[in-house]
Amino acid sequence: MLSALIWLPAIGAALVGFLPGNISASRARVGAIAISGTLLLWTIYLLTQFNLSTPGLQMSEYLPWIPTLGLNYSLGVDGLSLPLVALSNLLTFLVIFSSDPQSPKSTPLKRPRLFYSLVLLISAGMAGALLAQNLLLFFLFYEVELIPFYLLISIWGSEKRDYAAIKFLLYTAVSGILILAAFLAMNWLTHASSFDYDAIATQGLSQRTQLILLTLMIVGFGIKIPLVPLHTWLPDAYVEASTPTAILLGGVLAKLGTYGLVRFCLGLFPETWSLVAPGLSIVAAVSVMYGALAAIAQKDIKRMVAYSSIGHMGYVLLGTIALTPLALVGAVSQMVSHGLILALLFYLVGIIESKVGTRDLDVLNGLLNPIRGLPMVSALLILAGMGSAGIPGMAGFISEFLVFQGSFSAFPLPTLLCVVGTALTAVYFVILLNRTCFGKLDTKTAYYPRVTWLEQLPALALTGLIIWLGVQPTWLVRWSESTTTAMASATSVYESRQLAMKPIGHLSQAFPSGVAE
Repeated sequence: MLSALIWLPAIGAALVGFLPGNISASRARVGAIAISGTLLLWTIYLLTQFNLSTPGLQMSEYLPWIPTLGLNYSLGVDGLSLPLVALSNLLTFLVIFSSDPQSPKSTPLKRPRLFYSLVLLISAGMAGALLAQNLLLFFLFYEVELIPFYLLISIWGSEKRDYAAIKFLLYTAVSGILILAAFLAMNWLTHASSFDYDAIATQGLSQRTQLILLTLMIVGFGIKIPLVPLHTWLPDAYVEASTPTAILLGGVLAKLGTYGLVRFCLGLFPETWSLVAPGLSIVAAVSVMYGALAAIAQKDIKRMVAYSSIGHMGYVLLGTIALTPLALVGAVSQMVSHGLILALLFYLVGIIESKVGTRDLDVLNGLLNPIRGLPMVSALLILAGMGSAGIPGMAGFISEFLVFQGSFSAFPLPTLLCVVGTALTAVYFVILLNRTCFGKLDTKTAYYPRVTWLEQLPALALTGLIIWLGVQPTWLVRWSESTTTAMASATSVYESRQLAMKPIGHLSQAFPSGVAE
C-alpha cells in the first residue's frame, strides 16, 4: 500500500519525461494530472484505513535490500508522517493542475515534459523520505529532492535564478552531508546490525557523544527548514523560483526538515533533546521575530511571504522542543496548516504578478476594485493573510494555539516572544493588504486581464480546506494525536511539563461542536 506512493509518481515521471515520440504539452499535462490525481485518491484511501488509536507504525513493508550495508527497504506510516504525505500529494496535484502550458492567458511553460517529470519525481522522493524506516533509505530519498529542485529553480526561475539555484544546491548539499555523517556515526558507535530505525539504540552512548550527533542533525535539518541563522538561501530561492516551484519549496521541502527534527532528533535522542531544548527555544523565538521584522521591511510581496515562512517554522520548533503532547501535536498541525497557507499565498502572488506585471508594494494598489481590478484574487488574499496571522476560524489559529498553550509552561519567555511574532505577522499582512488590495487603481493601468475560474480553482480549493480545518480542528489534529502523545511521553521531563488541563487523549472532546473554543 505504501510503495504505491513512491513508485507510482516515480514511474510516472519516467513515462512523462522519457516516453519516445512527440508528445504534446497538453497530453503531458493530462498524463501528469492523471498520475498525481490517482496518487491523491490513493492517499485519501490510506487516510480511511489509518487507525487513529495506534501510536506506532501501520501498513509496514519490509524487504532486505543490501544487508551488507545495513540498507533495507523498510516503510511505515504513523501520525507524524501521514499528514505530511497527504499535504505533499495535495500540493503536487494542485501544482500540476495549475501549470497549463497551453493557456493563452498565462505565461507559456517551456519544456513542460521535463517540468512535470521533475515535479512527480519530487513527490516520489518526498513520500519515500516520510515513509522510510531505515536511516540510510531516508537519506537516499532525502537527497533525491536535491537535483529536481535545482533544475526547477535554474530552468524556470526568474532573472537571478542561477545564483539562487547554486546557493540552494550548496546549502542543501551541506545539510545532507551532516545528516549522513550523523547516521553513519550512530550505526558505527551503537554497533547496530543495520540502519533500521528500531535497530539504532543510542541510549548506551555517552552524553557528550549524543550531543555531538544531535548537533549534527539539528544543523542539517535546520538548513532544510530553515532556521535562523541558516536561512540565507531561502529568500533567494523562494523569490527567484517560479510560483509552482515556490509552492513546493515552502509547502513540501521545508517540511522534511521539521519532520527530521521530530522523527530523528527527538525520536532517537529523547533525553538529550530535552537538554538542548532551552537553547533551541531561543533559536525558535529569534526565528519568529526575525522572520516577522524582515517581512515588514520588504517591498516585494513575494519576498515578504518568503520571510514570513521563516517565522512560522519557528512555531514548529517551539512546539517540538516543549516536550508536551499538546505542543507536539500543535507542531505537526502547524506543519500542515503552514504548508496550505503558504501555498495559497504564493499562488495568489503568482497570479497578481502575471496579471499586473509587478510585485512591488509601491506600485500595486486597488486590486479589490470589482470592475477593473482582481476582486476574487484580492478577497482570497485577504483570507490567506488572516490564516497566516492566526485569526480564529482558520487552520493557522488552532495550530498556533496548541503550540503556545503546550509550550508556555516549559518556556514562558520564548513563547511570549512568539506570541508577539504572531501580532507582527498581522502587521505585515495589514501592510500588504492595505497597499495591494485597497486604494484607487492607477488610471494608466486601466483594466487588468480577467482571472478565469479555472485559474482560481486551486486557490479556492486551498482556501476552503484552510477554513474547513479551522472550523473543524479535530480533522487536523486527530491524525497525529496518538503518535505525538507517545513521543512526548518517552522523555523523562514529560511528567513535569504536563499542563493542568485535559490530557491530550481528550483533545477530540475539547471540540465537541467542531468549532475551536
